[in-house]
Amino acid sequence: MTLSPHAGNLPELPPPHGPRLPMRASDADRDAVVDVLREATVHGMLTLDECDERMAAAYGARFQHDLPPLTADLPPVPAAAPAAPGWRALSGLALLQARTSLAVMPGSAVLRSRPGLAAVLALLATLPLLGVLEVGELLGVELLDD
Repeated sequence: MTLSPHAGNLPELPPPHGPRLPMRASDADRDAVVDVLREATVHGMLTLDECDERMAAAYGARFQHDLPPLTADLPPVPAAAPAAPGWRALSGLALLQARTSLAVMPGSAVLRSRPGLAAVLALLATLPLLGVLEVGELLGVELLDD
């Protein structure tokens, strides 16, 4: 048995070049508008009553074209600042820079092996600590308890 849209079993589809149906709004679309409204209220651009009315309209919106009028009179939200890469990425870059810098030095064959590289990096990591200890001794301050 084949179903036919004309038999009442399936909805009629609009013609491909005819008027388009409005797109339904998703929860993410509604939440994005509500976030803009909250920020506008925090910055004093909307009163609490205005915010409540617009939030109710946002949560009640069925189609995407219902959402832009709720924020049309508000300034655009500034783009978020890019996040810092974090310590893991920075330490990886520092390791790569150290390896590249040390690889061009004389005697760099040691650095081509993992144990050799690990030994050089361990030495580089302890040098600042040794410098702090010497400065502490020069100042007469005990930095590490024995």
